[in-house]
Amino acid sequence: MTHHFARGLLVLIALGLSGCAAFSPDSGMTAVSDLTSQTINKDVAFVRSADGAGAVDARVRLLLSRTLSAETAVQIALLNNKGLQGAYNELALAETELVEQSLPPNPVFSVSRITGNGASEIERQVVGDILALATLPFRSEIARDRFRQAQLRAALATLRLAADVRRAYLRAVAGNEMVVLLTDAKATAESTAQLAVKLGETGSINKLDQAREQVFYAETTADLATARQSATSARERLARLMGLWDDGLDFRLPNQLPPLPRRPQALPSIEADAVAHRIDLQIARLELTALARSLNLTEATRFVTLLDLAGIYRRTQDPEGAPFRERGFDVQFQIPIFDGGEVRMRQAAETYNLAFNRLTERAVNVRSEARDTYRAYRSTYDIASHYQREILPLRKIITEEMQLRFSSMQVDIFALLTEARQRLASLRGAIDARQNFFLAQADLQTAINGGGAPAAGADNSTTIAAAAPADGGH
Repeated sequence: MTHHFARGLLVLIALGLSGCAAFSPDSGMTAVSDLTSQTINKDVAFVRSADGAGAVDARVRLLLSRTLSAETAVQIALLNNKGLQGAYNELALAETELVEQSLPPNPVFSVSRITGNGASEIERQVVGDILALATLPFRSEIARDRFRQAQLRAALATLRLAADVRRAYLRAVAGNEMVVLLTDAKATAESTAQLAVKLGETGSINKLDQAREQVFYAETTADLATARQSATSARERLARLMGLWDDGLDFRLPNQLPPLPRRPQALPSIEADAVAHRIDLQIARLELTALARSLNLTEATRFVTLLDLAGIYRRTQDPEGAPFRERGFDVQFQIPIFDGGEVRMRQAAETYNLAFNRLTERAVNVRSEARDTYRAYRSTYDIASHYQREILPLRKIITEEMQLRFSSMQVDIFALLTEARQRLASLRGAIDARQNFFLAQADLQTAINGGGAPAAGADNSTTIAAAAPADGGH
């Protein structure tokens, strides 16, 4: 009986092994690369060896050898950021869970020997978890859904890092441009303040006008110090996101933002695109699928949560007689007297409903975010374009005309200095407007494809441990 049971158990295990998952050569990174390349067209790498680390370091050094663009900064971060490598480690751990859940349970072999008064008894047992074998296909499918979710989470972490790097890069470059502008303004204000002091000594201007020029110089000096600190902080944030150590902190950035595009993007179907492509929505949909499978598994094992079958072989040696052998089997199952599975069924159903409501809420929010970010994108484009087409050209005309009138002594130095202050304010506003546009452009991409800041409860995985325990319920 024991031998027949063992052979049968081996057959069942062999059938279970036929559907087992195996470790992939890249730990599921191919799917991550495919998902992210469609959006950002950048290389991703899971560094798992010294050779891989050396290749990444060499490429990062090459990219850092020239002035960084936004695309170059993103590529460096995707290769060099250790937090992103940690997300890929989590993906590799998820694959181990997939392989583990697809394996049938190991049979248990036990041997016992009892002696006394010259007699001895030897008993051998082979115990198999029949319920775990029966539910193996269900648990394997749930594990595959979980692994697919882990791949999407790794892709989402990649897109989020790329979006954060773009924002940090834009702020750092805008900070450099503001520092250059205020440095020139400070030099002009310093010359003006010195001129005002000399004119005050000769009695050509009164103390009020002299104080006005000096306070403009003082305020410009303070603004420059603030701009330098902001630019330094933005540069440090960019360095952190790119994962740079001491030897890479001397990277070069441009001193001004790129020009505005000739025309803004027209996205008439942005809501549908966002709902179709957002990775956080795909994660929520897979969560719902996994919970649906779990609900079916819980319903199938509602009454029987323990079913073990053991084959027994016993040999007894009696000193007063010939030895004899006994064969048999032992079945263990749980009697649903007090708990008929209602608690687990209710837990599974409510967990599924929770995930469904969160998915619906997230879909509504995604559509709203897409509309809002597109409006912000168009608005910031119009504002920045207005500065470029209208305000700055008019300011240039006014400055030129004021200089001509000053040369012909039609206006005094104070009118010219007042115009210089107003022109400086317009130039600062233009820089801020262009920065806001490019930040809105980055936000628009994240609203369509995912990668922005995680929303509250957006991709929190709802645990199904109560709904479908991995061991089949016991």
